[in-house]
Amino acid sequence: MVQDEKKRYSEEDLKEFEELISQKLDATRSELNYIKETLSKRNDSGTDNTSGNSKLLEDGADTSERENLSQLAARLQKFIQQLDAAMVRIKNGTYGICKDTGKLIPKERLRAVPHTQQTIEAKLRQSK
Repeated sequence: MVQDEKKRYSEEDLKEFEELISQKLDATRSELNYIKETLSKRNDSGTDNTSGNSKLLEDGADTSERENLSQLAARLQKFIQQLDAAMVRIKNGTYGICKDTGKLIPKERLRAVPHTQQTIEAKLRQSK
């Protein structure tokens, strides 16, 4: 049993990570919804209310801002998927175990990057 504890996190630890991930999911979903509203102009009181003199310049800035927001929305969507997958790993008991080495990922790393599936060492080896 002692050896099993070294290979997996306790229920108490998993509960802590589940709460952390749940909070991050809520915040990220909220931010994504805000961006979607901004992109659909429901929340926008920006350049539409300005005079026509600088309309061309503002159209370019608006297009650039919309592209940036679209990219951010895509990153947030991917982050949500990764957090959802981490929740599944918590439920099936594989959370916190490096997919490459089979070792426990340190708690500090999981607190900083709760959706990670690799230890720092495995991540660095992968990027070489």
